[in-house]
Amino acid sequence: MILPLEASILATAVELSRAGVDEFHGFELAKRLRDDEGRRNLTAHGTLYKALTRMEKAGLLSSAWEDADQATGEGRPRRRLYSITMSGRSALIQVEREAEALDRFDPGWSPS
Repeated sequence: MILPLEASILATAVELSRAGVDEFHGFELAKRLRDDEGRRNLTAHGTLYKALTRMEKAGLLSSAWEDADQATGEGRPRRRLYSITMSGRSALIQVEREAEALDRFDPGWSPS
């Protein structure tokens, strides 16, 4: 079962991918989730990182540490970069289909 926050993360990952951004870090994701109206607000960044870890274990996302040279050149610590997997895309499609089906029966229902 995909939680509303996880569905928002997957939807944002797809949006980023369509914009040519295949890898994203947690802070960037948190900013986009916060800025997108209609998306669930994060109560703390820890909530986001716990969700990212859960999603990676479930195979919905993959991650890797960014290249050390890139971080050093910018004078900051390395970041963990995430990308959506095919399983993550499939899960998002399923969530969207379920939301559409429920909306037919209860137009006021929302997954988030």
